[in-house]
Amino acid sequence: MTTYEEFIQQNEDRDGIRFTWNVWPSSRLDASRMVVPLGCLYQPLKERPDLPPILYDPVVCTRTTCRAILNPMCQVDYRAKLWVCNFCFQRNPFPPQYAAISEQHQPAELIAGFSTIEYTITRAPCLPPVFLFVVDTCMDEEELTALKDSLQMSLSLLPANALVGLITFGKMVQVHELGTDGCSKSYVFRGTKDLNAKQIQDMLGIGRAPGPNQQQPQQRGPAGPIPPANRFLQPLHKCDMALTDLLGELQRDPWPVPQGKRFLRSTGAALSIAVGLLECTYPNTGARTMLFLGGPCSQGPGQVVDDELKHPIRSHHDIQKDNAKYMKKAIKHYEALALRSATNGHCIDIYSCALDQTGLMEMKQCCNSTGGHMVMGDSFNSSLFKQTYQRVFAVDQKGDLKMAFNGTLEIKCSRELKIEGGIGSCVSLNVKNGSVADSEIGMGGTAQWKLCTMTPNSTMAFFFEVANQHAAPIPQGGRGCLQFITQYQHSSGQRRIRVTTVARSWADATANLHMISAGFDQEAAAVLMSRMVVYRAESDDGPDTLRWVDRQLIRLCQKFGEYSKDDPNSFRLAENFSLFPQFMYHLRRSQFLQVFNNSPDETTFYRHMLMREDLTQSLIMIQPILYSYSFNGPPEPVLLDTSSIQPDRILLMDTFFQILIFHGETIAQWRNLKYQEMPEYENFKQLLQAPVDDAQEILQTRFPMPRYIDTEQGGSQARFLLSKVNPSQTHNNMYAYGQDGGASVLTDDVSLQVFMEHLKKLAVSSTT
Repeated sequence: MTTYEEFIQQNEDRDGIRFTWNVWPSSRLDASRMVVPLGCLYQPLKERPDLPPILYDPVVCTRTTCRAILNPMCQVDYRAKLWVCNFCFQRNPFPPQYAAISEQHQPAELIAGFSTIEYTITRAPCLPPVFLFVVDTCMDEEELTALKDSLQMSLSLLPANALVGLITFGKMVQVHELGTDGCSKSYVFRGTKDLNAKQIQDMLGIGRAPGPNQQQPQQRGPAGPIPPANRFLQPLHKCDMALTDLLGELQRDPWPVPQGKRFLRSTGAALSIAVGLLECTYPNTGARTMLFLGGPCSQGPGQVVDDELKHPIRSHHDIQKDNAKYMKKAIKHYEALALRSATNGHCIDIYSCALDQTGLMEMKQCCNSTGGHMVMGDSFNSSLFKQTYQRVFAVDQKGDLKMAFNGTLEIKCSRELKIEGGIGSCVSLNVKNGSVADSEIGMGGTAQWKLCTMTPNSTMAFFFEVANQHAAPIPQGGRGCLQFITQYQHSSGQRRIRVTTVARSWADATANLHMISAGFDQEAAAVLMSRMVVYRAESDDGPDTLRWVDRQLIRLCQKFGEYSKDDPNSFRLAENFSLFPQFMYHLRRSQFLQVFNNSPDETTFYRHMLMREDLTQSLIMIQPILYSYSFNGPPEPVLLDTSSIQPDRILLMDTFFQILIFHGETIAQWRNLKYQEMPEYENFKQLLQAPVDDAQEILQTRFPMPRYIDTEQGGSQARFLLSKVNPSQTHNNMYAYGQDGGASVLTDDVSLQVFMEHLKKLAVSSTT
């Protein structure tokens, strides 16, 4: 018999799915008392090298209100050539091409190991992906040169048939023609004017087809006229040289910038033109708008700050005091663009590199709704940006880009379940049917979502409600089913459908609570709760959100802890619940909920990453990992606690956003005395090198590339470690512990030990 841990791991490897509860409470009332909602984390495109390539269409249930896809959980009558849908119990005949099936000769979609399967729709048209570069030219020469190099490099990483376009902006916005030979030609727009799609279409002269009054484009030999859109978006193999030259010739914005003023930068107008251009040329086709930003938008639609340098861009404090003059209007502008872009299946990436904020907070929906990348750095000249940008174009074993375009995800569920909503990089498609719940968590009121782009790491969180009433029990041994159907455009241009069908057993919570609690997955629960909390924090006040987290945690401990009333010392949690309070403790202190010392742009960036990454990466963000290196043996994971900071140790901390190597006091002294360069201290040299090698391994695969910090006890950058560790030793209790208990941290934050004591007290109290 496999343990639950093995079962959970197998399911994640096979289907890319993790449930908060792996045995489901069989009634609505029981489910509402579980505190952590029934939900899952799902990776629609999890890499599976063993998936068989299937080149035919899926077999679909004939009931019009169901349309679920044939899967291993359906009952099959091989003699009558019928299958029974496991969602609506409709009996369906197999199509004629399945005439030869038998129990010995089964199609792949009925084999139990293939609960996740991928179909390639061969008759769908093959469409190349579209890449539109939108480049800010308001930056100094060094920055612009570095950015131009990266852009030219990325052309060599794109598929040859990809369509590419270029828009540059400063005070004005220029849409560059790529079809011209010999001379560069561009259309110039005022950066202060907000144009709608129709106006952009007319000004650029691109309609669906030329009408009688419109001028026919000039004839090009016997091939006939070129469609006007092709002037701006050309296949890469045709315009590679022209575009490389064009990028090489880009100059910084020529408008003079007086002393004490900012560049006049028209980001909002440029993005609006990019969205309009793609909307009227390639609607409902996979496309990426890649925006490279070197500072805040200071004029026109989407403006976040004025051009006076003495007026700083808004801070969290300004937003709380309602003192952010441009914020609401800018958010409205970018949200409208995000929605238009998402409706057409186009995604928007923002690569923001500047020492100050650039307005990511106002622009966040552009990435959050369309699934685009949000990358935040100090400079386009840093390896952090260059390597991150290169990783955007990572390829799989077949040489195809690891990115999917223009996807939709639909969920089918058993009649005992209803869908409450999803949280992730998507927009709702507002498809209401019988399986949509009235209550909403995240983006609810729908059974389908639009995912404009996905990578193998993209992860969605979905929440479900048990609709079954308490009075009508589900027969023991019954199972509930869910089916996830993801249709998308593969980077090779093919249309594909990935289907994952999963089932879990029902249990009666009044009689068999132990069965349900044994199937609790605390890691999945921690990540799902974090997504819920951060989703709430976007609209709610900080303290309210923290109070909500605390309330949920206390309720969970009351429900699943073992204790005698009013006796905190008797409190025990089962092993598969024991880490959950610790995750919540670190979540409460994390940069996702504590905005002090972070700019609104940073907070936006951190939250954006938590909403899209998979379970393992999300857990690292919530509770960073700490490894210790010493002469006493091989590297080992240690507690994220002040007691781990010892003079003779090197620590490696991974917070997902930063990789930090911290040298204890003694080690730092030896290093400063250059012991590692003396032949007799070879083992010290190896000790110093070990964490660096391990850090390099993480730095090579992570996206976006983390910031690398090398520091020591007493160093200014040690603050990154001290702000993350549990402050079990502070200036308040320093002398009580004896002197060797690790470093003390100057903080008034509550330590995990005190937090747990309070939690136990509240959980066992008969008054709460």
